[in-house]
Amino acid sequence: MVKVKEDVSSYNKRASSMMFHQAETVIPGGVTANIKHFSPYPIFMKEAKGSKLIDVDNMEYIDYSLCYGALITGHGHPQILEATMNHLKETGTMIFGTPHELEVEMANKLIELYPSIDQVRFANSGTEAVLLAIRLAVAHTNKPKIAKFEGHYHGGLNQMLVSVNPSEDQAGSLESPTPVIESSGIPEDEQENTIVLPFNDLAATEKLLRAHAHELAAVILEPIQGGFIPAEELFIHGLKKLTDELDIVLIFDEVKTGFRVDIGGAQRAYNINPDLTTLGKVLGGGLPVGAVGGRKDIMMQSAANAKGDVFAVGGDSAETTNVVFHSGTYNGHPLVLAAGMKTIRMLEEGYLLDILTSHTMHLRTRLEELYASYHIDMQTIGMGSIFNIVFTKKPVKNYRDMWQADTAFRKEIDMELLDLGIYLKPLNRYSMSISHTLEDIDKTVEAHEIALNRVLKRKYQQAK
Repeated sequence: MVKVKEDVSSYNKRASSMMFHQAETVIPGGVTANIKHFSPYPIFMKEAKGSKLIDVDNMEYIDYSLCYGALITGHGHPQILEATMNHLKETGTMIFGTPHELEVEMANKLIELYPSIDQVRFANSGTEAVLLAIRLAVAHTNKPKIAKFEGHYHGGLNQMLVSVNPSEDQAGSLESPTPVIESSGIPEDEQENTIVLPFNDLAATEKLLRAHAHELAAVILEPIQGGFIPAEELFIHGLKKLTDELDIVLIFDEVKTGFRVDIGGAQRAYNINPDLTTLGKVLGGGLPVGAVGGRKDIMMQSAANAKGDVFAVGGDSAETTNVVFHSGTYNGHPLVLAAGMKTIRMLEEGYLLDILTSHTMHLRTRLEELYASYHIDMQTIGMGSIFNIVFTKKPVKNYRDMWQADTAFRKEIDMELLDLGIYLKPLNRYSMSISHTLEDIDKTVEAHEIALNRVLKRKYQQAK
């Protein structure tokens, strides 16, 4: 078994600390995305390859964040690098600024992999994809409000930053959650345009949907909440039946789950065809991307035409109201799609996804066995190549069930793991890649045991 370092017993990344303090002077909060921050300071990286990261203190880590799941082939996979470099050399440009053949090729591939998708539009992030999906749903139904599930995250949109992580005293009743705005700078009326639903509770969800059906354009959900809490079969099939009946557009946000649960997303695993699907992360092969796909009658609302061009000086502006506006200079970026197409081709070859899922289950089983041997209540929850570690023996079916988990203990373990060369932002889910090896898994399990013993020893000493 591979041995890991045991000589570091406290979180001390000197160069990262210095760099973070420098960053704080020029970047608000020291990071350019809030999700990248954690206390006392985040770790700054300088190199990466395969399953490994190297920080500015020259410490190596096995990476289980993988850019929050985007890097399913690992860091800098030679085939991905080759595909992007070859495309750049062959075309002679970073971007055309015009339509190009890779847009058609990727759209056809997504239509092939996702039975629910008839047509596709590209964007630059999952957040942008959700924005378009909501706009399409509102235009299609001519209804103003959106329903989302408590604890589900759909990007940084005003209307979606509601009840992502509400506190117990703010969340309201289980059957009818209170909408809680999760950011300053959002007008209060945004709260009125978002209905919050209880995940995996079909009876309560049905009651709320029927009460608001006349004003609801769409229901959006992560079919696997946070990338690790799966929807129950009866719940998600019941939800599909309800939205069909009530003329509400059903949107699957598969930014986290697309290609990781199944190459055709969680919707293929559940055998459900949502009306719209948002994709991102893995689809870009490590480059920024978003996509919306779905029913032709809904997607065609965004079809460009000469009369509906909002940028046409002197054109008929009245015509633009008949078109769902969607644009972006970098939409369908050729380098992004070249990396994405190569990623998909790799995942389709041989048994790569089966091996990846098998390795993920192997790690999950090993970790559960380890903690059980110490008589500690722990379970791993997830599907495909993503999962999370939850310290509770009780079933976890929704956001509120996570309140019963021992997150303080989990954070202590995670902080020790950072010192032992296992990288994951504390309390986040694990993502695996095809670059992770059985040796990586052995080292990870051993690091968990060392981290666990450190935490237990500290607790024992504090109790004396």
